[in-house]
Amino acid sequence: MSRQVKAASIQFNIKLGEIEPNRTYVHSALAKLADEGVELVVLPEMWGTGFAYKELNELATHTGDLVEEIGSLSAKYGMVIVGSLPEPHEDKVYNTAYVLDNGKMRGKYRKIHLFSLMQEDRSFDSGSSWLLVDTTVGKLGVFICYDLRFPELARRLAVEGAEILVVPGEWPKPRQEHWRTLLRARAIENQLFLVSANCCGQVGKLDFFGMSMIIDPKGEVIAEAGYEPENITAILDFSTMNEWRSQIPCFTDRKPECY
Repeated sequence: MSRQVKAASIQFNIKLGEIEPNRTYVHSALAKLADEGVELVVLPEMWGTGFAYKELNELATHTGDLVEEIGSLSAKYGMVIVGSLPEPHEDKVYNTAYVLDNGKMRGKYRKIHLFSLMQEDRSFDSGSSWLLVDTTVGKLGVFICYDLRFPELARRLAVEGAEILVVPGEWPKPRQEHWRTLLRARAIENQLFLVSANCCGQVGKLDFFGMSMIIDPKGEVIAEAGYEPENITAILDFSTMNEWRSQIPCFTDRKPECY
């Protein structure tokens, strides 16, 4: 029997700088998804706080508690949960995605590419290394939002053995077609599954379109959210990935020495 994983994205309207309502929403959503037998959950970028720049350093002091709570829930529900939060670092913070697997921290990824258009680089330090991690649901490669625009990162993760790319995001209007196209492109060119979670609604001065998606190795969207808060789920069937890679053997046909 082929290996299958039930995956989900939690899409919601992040309350800027207000940890408690965000925390409450996520706890409730995780409980519902656990009842549905979900094994992998992706949360939006900066899901606990949003980009509340003025309070960012103070808000980051609560990240340890949030990570501990989500880790406990991942153990309780038997889930792998991934989402990014502000990680304290000297006078700035990292935008860090934590991979929590049945109560264990499998790894954390510090966002490499900071979105200078929104002045992320003024408040955050950038990470300097990619993350590929073995989990109970498979080998996960981790992106955060703007990283999508850098295909080199996805290819490195795929070549190293990633089976699923997870993408927490806060991607606002009017660039929804970029989001959709880049997500599908990263899945297609690397022939793997991709699970993305965007936020939705008004967050501060920005309007977010949602459109969280789960995509298969052919680039087919197998689950997609609309504009409102919602959870989406899909079954990741790894036999389809293996079959597709054998039909179109992009990895064996690569010639990296030529480029």
